[in-house]
Amino acid sequence: MKLPRRKFLHLAAGAATLPAVSRMAYAQAFPTRPIAMVVPFAAGGPVDTLARFLTERMRPLLGQPIIIENVGGAGGSIGVGRVARAAPDGYTLINGIWSTHVVNGAIYQLQYDVLNDFEPVALLTSNSQMIIGRKSLPANDLKEFIAWLKANPDRATAGTAGVGSPQHVFGIMFQKATDTRFLFSHYRGGVLATQDLVAGQIDLVIADLVTALPQIRGGTVKGFAFTGTSRLPAAMEVPTTDEAGLPGFHTSVWNAIWAPKATPKDIVTRLNAAIVEALTDPATRARLTDLGQQPVPPAQHSPEALRVLHKAEIEKWWPIIKAANVKAE
Repeated sequence: MKLPRRKFLHLAAGAATLPAVSRMAYAQAFPTRPIAMVVPFAAGGPVDTLARFLTERMRPLLGQPIIIENVGGAGGSIGVGRVARAAPDGYTLINGIWSTHVVNGAIYQLQYDVLNDFEPVALLTSNSQMIIGRKSLPANDLKEFIAWLKANPDRATAGTAGVGSPQHVFGIMFQKATDTRFLFSHYRGGVLATQDLVAGQIDLVIADLVTALPQIRGGTVKGFAFTGTSRLPAAMEVPTTDEAGLPGFHTSVWNAIWAPKATPKDIVTRLNAAIVEALTDPATRARLTDLGQQPVPPAQHSPEALRVLHKAEIEKWWPIIKAANVKAE
C-alpha cells in the first residue's frame, strides 16, 4: 500500500527520533547497577584515599555503589588504558591525575590518547606538595638542606612513585632550581617511597600531602617547605618555598575523573552533578582539607573547566618533559 507523502514524512521523522529518545531514557535511568571507579595506583595512596572518600558520598546521590578497582602499573597507564577501552556507558570511570593524563602521554608509547579518548567529568582537587627529608639529616630548614645537597653531589637519593611521576618530574625541577645533583629511586607508589624515607633508606621526597602530613605531624620526617603560594592551613608550621629561600618553586598536581570517549552527555552531566553536590558540602570540603587535599572552587568542577585545563597542561608540560629526556622504563 502506498502511503501519502505527508504521512510517510511524519512516520520517518518519528522513527528518526527513537534513538535519541532511547538514549535520553537510558540516561535518566542511569545508574541501574554498580559503577566501577578505576584508580590507576596502589591502595592507600592519595588518589585511592580521595576516590574512596568521594565515592562514599556519591553513593546516596546516585543510588548505586561505586566500586574502587586498583589497577596499577606503568605509571598508571595500565589502569587508564583499561578505561579508554571500556564501554562508553558511564559504568567505568577513571580517577586520574596530572601525571596519568599529561606526563604519561610524553613518556610512554600509549595505545590511547590521553586527551581525546576520554570524556571529562569533573576536576576535583589541585594539590601542591611538601619537600620532606629523613629525620636524621643534619639540615633543619630548606636553605641548610640545599647547602647539604650541594656539599654532597650525587650522594643523596630522592624517592618517587615511578618514572615520570610527580615526585620525579618535580625532583628534576628541584635539581635545576637549586643547582644540585642527587639520585632517584623509583617505587611502585608514593606511599612506599615515604615509608623508606621514614626508615632512613632515602633522603628526600617531594611528597603529596596525603602521605606527607601524617609523617610531619608525627615527627618522623623533616618538613622543609610547602610548594604552594601560601601556607597550608593543615600545616601552618611549614613555610612556603618562597618563605624558605626558594622563591618561585611552585608545583601542583590536579586530580580529576573521566569517562570513556563517547559516553553520552546526559550521563556525564548526571555524574558531574553527583560529584559537585558531594564536593560542595562544607563538611566534605573541610574533611578533604584535613586529609591534605585542596578542593578547587565550585566553578572549576565542570567538565568544560577540566577539558580546558587538561589541554593547557599538555601544551605546557610536554615540551619541558621531552627536553629533560624523561623516558619510561
